[in-house]
Amino acid sequence: MSYLHLSFYSAFALSSLGLAFHRTHLISALLCLECMMLSMYVALAMWPIQMQSTSSTLLPILMLTFSACEAGTGLALLVASTRTHGSDHLHNFNLLQC
Repeated sequence: MSYLHLSFYSAFALSSLGLAFHRTHLISALLCLECMMLSMYVALAMWPIQMQSTSSTLLPILMLTFSACEAGTGLALLVASTRTHGSDHLHNFNLLQC
C-alpha cells in the first residue's frame, strides 16, 4: 500500500470516526460528511492518474457536483433547524415529532 492510498484511507476513516463519536452539533456532523466526500473526490481524481487512463475522468466532477448539492442542502437544514429549535445541538432534535 502506498502512502497515497494510506492517506486517503486514513482521511476517510478519521472523518467517519468523527461522524460517529462527535455528534453534538449538526455543523460538526456536516463537516465530517464533507471531509468524507472530499477524501473520496481526491481518491477518484488520482485513480486515473495512477492507472494511466483517461476513461474515468468524468466521475470526480460528478461527485464534486453532488457534494456541492449535499453541502447546500445540509446548510439549508442547519439554518432551518436553528430557526425552529434555537440551536444546532443534535440531542434537541426529536425525529418522532412533526
